[in-house]
Amino acid sequence: MRVVMFGYQTWGHRTLQALLDSEHDVVLVVTHPKSEHVYEKIWSDSVADLAQEHGVPVLLRNRPDDDELSARLKEADPDIIVANNWRTWLPPRVFNLPRHGTLNVHDSLLPKYAGFSPLIWALINGETEVGVTAHMMNDELDAGDIVRQEVVPVGPKDTATDLFHRTVDLIAPVTVGALDIIASGRREFVRQDRSQASFFHKRSVEDSRIDWNWSAQELDRLVRAQSEPYPSAFTFHRGRRIEVLAAFVSQGRYGGTPGRVFYREGDGVVIVAGADARYGRNHGLAITRVRTEDGRELPAAEYFTSMGGYLTARP
Repeated sequence: MRVVMFGYQTWGHRTLQALLDSEHDVVLVVTHPKSEHVYEKIWSDSVADLAQEHGVPVLLRNRPDDDELSARLKEADPDIIVANNWRTWLPPRVFNLPRHGTLNVHDSLLPKYAGFSPLIWALINGETEVGVTAHMMNDELDAGDIVRQEVVPVGPKDTATDLFHRTVDLIAPVTVGALDIIASGRREFVRQDRSQASFFHKRSVEDSRIDWNWSAQELDRLVRAQSEPYPSAFTFHRGRRIEVLAAFVSQGRYGGTPGRVFYREGDGVVIVAGADARYGRNHGLAITRVRTEDGRELPAAEYFTSMGGYLTARP
């Protein structure tokens, strides 16, 4: 099939590479200009550079709604559009243009976690599996019929970075497999159960701020979700910001006020956690490694030279 590809960052790069390695003909690529947004500088392999290396025409757009782009798409005469990590809405005059419509590739198990940063949100929320879904695009974001979907489990120590590497490796088989299904003539796919749908916004610095009223289990997942190269989870100690780089859920149960720097357990320093911590039934978050405002990384046992005081959400 003749394919036009819309995509950005490493997800789009992997999609384009899969298409170039397939029997399909990539006739045009549309991608975004480089961005300084903190999350868009991560996993930023260039779709434009890869297309140019293979002699594929490239258009740079923030939004796909101008007349020149419409004309170029019509000239390209695609059988299908494939999109992955396109960051703005594709209007119907774009996604309905090809003979077979538009296939969108999304790194979640739709209908759950439509929208942005699905792996991070899924890990924070304690999901036991994540994956990649290829679905036909329609008027509602990430809501079209599913052509192919692959699943990977989430382990108890996994970080968002671990899950990224596992799911990005699924892009090629999911994308090319879905195109093969479409090329075979199938037109009926799996309807999404919209009663199970959820939609998440882009993450920002505010979403990495630690709230000590969360349970230790939730905070442990937040720290793992905000793993390098993502912006780390952070808190404040004596008015100064510290980043929490590694932690675990304490074995012991600790009562008191959330945020209290309380006790050494193993290699960690336990912080009281949970809105109902006063009852003494909660595990704490044992911090093992921190980064200070001046960029120093050190074990928590070296940073917290004495117990007492509080970690807070704001200075």
